Amino acid sequence: MDALNLYILTFNCARNLVDVDRFSHHFFDSLPLPDNLNTSSSSAPPPNLIVLSLQEIAPIAYAFLGGSFLTPYFDTLSQVVNRAVAQRWDDVHYVNIVTDNSGMTGLMVFARSDVAEQIAWLETARIGFGFQEMGNKGAVGARLGYLPSSSPSSQRDGEGGVEETQQPVELTFVAAHLAPMEWAVERRNADWRSLVERLVFERQDSRAAVAGREPVETEESALESAPLLHERSAAAASPVGQQQLQQQHDRRGIYVPTSYLFLAGDLNYRTADRPPHPGDRTSRFPRVNVEASDPRHYSHLLQEDQLSRERAQSRCFQGLSEAPISFPPTYKYSLAARQAVSRAVGGDHALSQDWQWTGTRWPSWCDRVLYLDQAGQPVRPLRYDTLPLFPTSDHRAVALAVSVPTRPMRPADALAQRPAAPFPIDPDWARRRDAARRKELVVGCVAYLGLTWEGNGVLVATVVGLLGAWLVLRSLLNA
Repeated sequence: MDALNLYILTFNCARNLVDVDRFSHHFFDSLPLPDNLNTSSSSAPPPNLIVLSLQEIAPIAYAFLGGSFLTPYFDTLSQVVNRAVAQRWDDVHYVNIVTDNSGMTGLMVFARSDVAEQIAWLETARIGFGFQEMGNKGAVGARLGYLPSSSPSSQRDGEGGVEETQQPVELTFVAAHLAPMEWAVERRNADWRSLVERLVFERQDSRAAVAGREPVETEESALESAPLLHERSAAAASPVGQQQLQQQHDRRGIYVPTSYLFLAGDLNYRTADRPPHPGDRTSRFPRVNVEASDPRHYSHLLQEDQLSRERAQSRCFQGLSEAPISFPPTYKYSLAARQAVSRAVGGDHALSQDWQWTGTRWPSWCDRVLYLDQAGQPVRPLRYDTLPLFPTSDHRAVALAVSVPTRPMRPADALAQRPAAPFPIDPDWARRRDAARRKELVVGCVAYLGLTWEGNGVLVATVVGLLGAWLVLRSLLNA
């Protein structure tokens, strides 16, 4: 296999369970057309990996408590993937190798069954940068080593001979949800900086993850990773390079020289620095079926995109690329638009004859997929597009189909050619993450008791029980 085909989809779930029937029917709408793959087949082949970046995956109580409270939400999305695959290909199966979250932001990675067997190791990372660094906004990451079945590389053994080893292709996936509102550009840039500084990866047992068990660090997995890390450090071209490479491995941030990086999420960059005025809705909001020269064509609004502006000035996402955008804004669709979609038979509603936007927000490309190449081995975007609007969210899902070379990069070459991390790793990252997690549990418990029917029932039952116990105790004391 000369390349891995990835399908990376980002979706803001708006704290709702997704509609499995609608979502699965359109899940692969952004797969490349056969012409883009230079194949005679009538349909695209099944991707090697499917990656879901999920924002606002569940209400805050369930998301902060995690565990079984999130199980129905993740299970529903697994059903979407499995049903979408079954509808499109015969005898193709996927293994869910990653299901993780940082508060309300989730990440799921599915590997085709033949690919899952070739995953050598797995790392995960979490960070919150919402209120008090909790996970109402945040990021979650997974990094995996894919071992191609025929990728031997020669290296000298301790006696001067040559032995054949295999080097894994490293892939890093990050799901992110940054600060909202038109005016909060600097806050979004600060969230990006926090992500670079404190999203640090820790090794997991990939075999346990693939089997669906709780991943744990084992002595065997640590020993298996040691030769690879030693080789990379020894391969650095200079003492400075050795120091930089060692730092990368001691504190595994997102800018690892030997890894491809894909970052997907509701990045929340807008198309204006202020909320829209009443007249903007008729004069500047995008319309369907207008000429490109019309000021209401979405391409004119795309020129005002904050993310493109900030990235061009190296204030965020340094070194990352994005495929050309040829789709309308993905946010914010009105309740009327969602109700119209809900009434449509089969979910194939074309948003009537016009896109229906909420008048208090600029239509924007909030939902994005960015990537970082390996030097000399570029990522090949195959298709970058949206899925239809679903009635459960005011966002449209965005998906990137992409091809990644499977020839691993030599560490010394990667270090010399890849962009360096724009910010150093925060040495206090673990303490801050753990402190934020404790706060999430407290807030989650309070939200569960106060904002959910189940929690209200528990609270009422507790009060009634305490009151009853007090009455019994008083009667005993007065007897």
